[in-house]
Amino acid sequence: MTEAVLTISSKNYSSWSLRGWLLCKMAGLEFEEEQLPSDDPSTRAELLLLSPSFLVPCLTHEQVRVWDTLAIAEYLAERFPDAGLLPEDISARCHCRSIAGEMHSGFQNLRSALPMNLKARLPAFGTWTGVKTDIDRVLTIWQECLQTYGGPFLFGEKPNLADAMYAPVCTRFQTYDVKLDPASASYSATILNWPLMSEWIEEAKAEPDELEELDVEF
Repeated sequence: MTEAVLTISSKNYSSWSLRGWLLCKMAGLEFEEEQLPSDDPSTRAELLLLSPSFLVPCLTHEQVRVWDTLAIAEYLAERFPDAGLLPEDISARCHCRSIAGEMHSGFQNLRSALPMNLKARLPAFGTWTGVKTDIDRVLTIWQECLQTYGGPFLFGEKPNLADAMYAPVCTRFQTYDVKLDPASASYSATILNWPLMSEWIEEAKAEPDELEELDVEF
């Protein structure tokens, strides 16, 4: 029996579930998945961007219960320091926490206009000015990290917290055919071809349930 349970919602639509799942996998934690049904009112509110969910992702580990993606990340970094969820260098570590926090609390235009939908491909989808500002900021963050730390991940050769936080953005850029500069396109491809991402995406595609409100709207 595993000692941990990660509660998530839809793998196709829930970007926060993806982030929490990636962090647990990167930490090397053995865990069971508990997936909330799509007809759960709180789950639907989260996925339709009507309200934040305090239920997913939620990690229960050795009688500790922790929710919110950044809280989960900090817990895992403390419990599994050798996993490298945060850089060893203090300057890089602060940089990593800063851009992870920026994703956690910002980019509302990007979230609302380009929701995560791994099954969809919308190459002619238009974006408005507020979304473009968010996209430009994401690309600036990526470019600065790749130039500073050498890639292929944001902080060097191995993925860490920052990559988990920005991984769902890579799926959004693919879904809505957002045009990227060469360095950002290479980084996005690295994330999308990351074995953990491939595993999640395949399982998302196999989900039988869909949210008609999202699929009809877009």
